[in-house]
Amino acid sequence: MTRDRRARTGLLVANPLAGSRSSGLIEAVARHSARWLEDLRVVHTAHRGHAEQLAAATAGTGTEVLIAVGGDGTTREAASGLALARRRRPGSPGAALVNVPAGTGNSFYREIWSDRPWQDALDAALCAGDSRVRRVDLLQVRETGAPVVLGAGSGLVAEVTHAAARHADVTGRERYRRTLDEALRRARPYRGRIRVDGTLLHEGDIHLTNIGGGRYRAGHYQLLPRSVPDDGLLDICVMTDGSHLAELLELSRSAAHLDRPGVLYAQGREIVLERVDGEPLVLEYDGEPDTGTRTRCTIGISAGALPVLAPAP
Repeated sequence: MTRDRRARTGLLVANPLAGSRSSGLIEAVARHSARWLEDLRVVHTAHRGHAEQLAAATAGTGTEVLIAVGGDGTTREAASGLALARRRRPGSPGAALVNVPAGTGNSFYREIWSDRPWQDALDAALCAGDSRVRRVDLLQVRETGAPVVLGAGSGLVAEVTHAAARHADVTGRERYRRTLDEALRRARPYRGRIRVDGTLLHEGDIHLTNIGGGRYRAGHYQLLPRSVPDDGLLDICVMTDGSHLAELLELSRSAAHLDRPGVLYAQGREIVLERVDGEPLVLEYDGEPDTGTRTRCTIGISAGALPVLAPAP
């Protein structure tokens, strides 16, 4: 290396069952990383929650970089584990996260590195002069303590996530395209109430809510275009008019949905979602379906909880 290394020791955590399902990609990332890191350990995840366990176990080991190869689910687990490692060893610098996209949505990668090829992003992340440690906010579900990286959603967003989990026979973007089409055909509002920092934002029909986190969901939809991942604030977008739901989603690809009727947008530090018709509130977090039956969910924020390697300003 002619450029200065940012780190010497790293852990590469790879999900072999992510959307790309490419063992060749994992091997390529490992070879590329080894050009920068003197000590690199590679572990393939074997079950749900494994990436979180591996990341949490880096506490006090001297691991400087955690490279997560997978989709947004793998990233969420790695982020949760690193947050747990910081709690176990407060004051310790701990490992910083680098995400290499290998899933379906890859929204977190796009949030940090835009459309740069992963090879360029990895070179920049592991070079001291080309990257910085950016302390990204983590969301937290108050009722369960679960950390969230990209965002949480109810209504259509959650229905698509739950439906996608039932379509194991279809993989990649085709699964989300199919389930989105199905969900739009069946779309029905629920009666709900939303408060932001204690102030009522909306009460009535709700077709979609998204709280974040990051600007992007499913890799393409900029539902929260004003979101900044390290500003200490939660952003929320609410769609209350179902007559143009498909059009609003399409407009969100270019962040052109905010000035349309039936779209609400706000920022705060705590958001409470409630379903007031007696039915369970269908939710998702970082693209993972929530299986609880609660009618209320409180989302808070843990500012600067996740160290992430990002482009130098």
